[in-house]
Amino acid sequence: MAMHTVDAPTLKRWLDGGEAVLVDVREYGEYEAENIATSTLVPLASVSKNTLPDYAGKKLVMQCRSGRRSEVACHALLADIPGLDVYNLEGGILAWKQAGYPVAGTGNFFLALDRQVQLTVGLCLLLASALGLWLATPGGYWVTGFFGLGLTFSGLTGTCGLARLLAKMPWNKGNMLPSIVCTPK
Repeated sequence: MAMHTVDAPTLKRWLDGGEAVLVDVREYGEYEAENIATSTLVPLASVSKNTLPDYAGKKLVMQCRSGRRSEVACHALLADIPGLDVYNLEGGILAWKQAGYPVAGTGNFFLALDRQVQLTVGLCLLLASALGLWLATPGGYWVTGFFGLGLTFSGLTGTCGLARLLAKMPWNKGNMLPSIVCTPK
């Protein structure tokens, strides 16, 4: 049917009353670091009618860090399940915490995969620009061209080779997270 938004206090009431099923669409590391205790993890890339928990007779609510990825998940589900009523937690887990509701998890810091990609590309381009400027070497052009080509390919195909590579790194593996991620002071 449609995507709706829900605020944190309403969702809390629904969860306490057993009226809703909450799906967290963030990555494993983000979920392990902090989550809403009754949520089920289904990473955004895996969201489909086949990966959802049983929500029969309940409201289906999608949630992420700020509400953007869960909105994408809602639209993907609406394309996959015509006639679905799905809710997006407005403001995500950030709004949930701001409302004073508890979160479970390790409390460890974790950087989402998309932000890892942005940070890697940004740092490489910054370094290549600095090298090109200070050393007047054409190597910087090759690096910027390489990342420009990668971003163009990613935009055209919807796949990202760098994200796939970073996803295989030890700090992004579920069984390695407790020993790899940083604990805030």
